[in-house]
Amino acid sequence: MPAEETVSLRQLRALSAVARLGTMAAAGRDLGLTTPAIHSQIKGLEDAFGLPLLYRPGEGPGSGPTPAGQTLLDAAARIDVALSQAARRIAALKAGHEGRVVLGVVSTAKYFAPRLVKLLRARHPAIDIALEVGNREEILSDIDRMRFDLVIMGRPPRSPPVEARPIGPHPHAIVAAPDHPLAGQAALSAADLAAETFLSREQGSGTRILMTRYLDRIGDGAPFDLVEMGSNETIKQAVMAGLGIAFLSLHTVADELHSGALVTLDAPGLPVERHWFLVRRLDQPPVAAARALAETIVALQGSFLPAVPGAPA
Repeated sequence: MPAEETVSLRQLRALSAVARLGTMAAAGRDLGLTTPAIHSQIKGLEDAFGLPLLYRPGEGPGSGPTPAGQTLLDAAARIDVALSQAARRIAALKAGHEGRVVLGVVSTAKYFAPRLVKLLRARHPAIDIALEVGNREEILSDIDRMRFDLVIMGRPPRSPPVEARPIGPHPHAIVAAPDHPLAGQAALSAADLAAETFLSREQGSGTRILMTRYLDRIGDGAPFDLVEMGSNETIKQAVMAGLGIAFLSLHTVADELHSGALVTLDAPGLPVERHWFLVRRLDQPPVAAARALAETIVALQGSFLPAVPGAPA
């Protein structure tokens, strides 16, 4: 068996103590061992390598390490440094100061998620944050598979069991091009909206679900003309081009509302106020770094969310 496979940390520490203190008796006192126990550790090392590691009295320059012993002591010192570094790293991981966290966000949240990740990295530079974006159905599927440590979404799932903490307001409203016939009109009715084409996200989208509930409520279940589009960006461009109106999260159109490229309509019951939630599975093994990020996200109190014209600060 190769010598390195039989060497133990206890043997190396015994050798280091003898070399540092000069005698086996002193080394034993320092390590809380008997002198025979120290002698046994040193003998085991010398038998493994087939060379003396310490000079004995009368063997030349004293009782210090032989060249072979000094080579082994140098290796032991490097091992001690590596172990100390590993212990510090493990303590940091345990405390949540280091690690890797996968943050999932629904597609509507991509308009502020990069800003949030930047803030988190500034506060937790040793934590590696992986950001993944998907529509609601994709995010729910990945929650089921435990792919995420944390998730930001508008409506928490009913299963699996999760902890859902509100992290900020999430207003929704109907937007139109500034030259749309309904733009600027006050107190629109459901009848005013009934003749319009709504540009809508795909089935399974959280915004689509909320829009459907809103239109059913104000229209008493009457059908509205819907044209389905696969992304918020496509919908925004289509609305600005005058192809219809859209029920959207105001966080997805904050820039266009500020610039005047889009306007909100004064429709009944708007804006629909919801919340963004920070979600984690209760039955998923906890990650200390994820806990640290979660506390920071909650403490930010939504300051990372886009400012919406006319919305409360």
